[in-house]
Amino acid sequence: MAISSTINKVSLNIANMDQHYYETHELTIAQHPSETDFRFMIRLIAFMANAHERLSFTKGIDSSEEPDLWQKSLTDEIELWIDLGQPDEKRIRKACGRAKNVIIYTYHEGKAKVWWEQQRAKLQRFNNLTVIHISADGIETMIKRTMTLQCNIQDGDIYLNDDNTNLTVTLNKL
Repeated sequence: MAISSTINKVSLNIANMDQHYYETHELTIAQHPSETDFRFMIRLIAFMANAHERLSFTKGIDSSEEPDLWQKSLTDEIELWIDLGQPDEKRIRKACGRAKNVIIYTYHEGKAKVWWEQQRAKLQRFNNLTVIHISADGIETMIKRTMTLQCNIQDGDIYLNDDNTNLTVTLNKL
């Protein structure tokens, strides 16, 4: 974590009807100085969509050796590797070799479409890879240093609210 990172506290209540997962998570998450509020919230959405007691945030932007989030087994094997954005093929190959499952969450629709068209054929060979596009317009308006969020997931959509805002986040598998 960089010295000048912003520390955010998030109380997150997740009700995932698709996975039958109902839990509250008390999270302390560092936001790197170069990370936008939008990307920070996308990282939080990736956590919500894959919530598990062993899913954790990593050094992320600060480290090229780690994903944004990962879930490790009790024997320290990487069960789930989650990256955000448009990683290059070399990074994806490395992730697919190290982890049981890999998920890439894209955002910024225009950039994501161009990246996907360029990478689709090359990525078909990875059986443990899933690519999902997140549509979350306005999500950055919810960010605060201390947040209390209610997350309901049903039929692949995320319904997110706090005291002031209600948003629907759409996840589209590519």
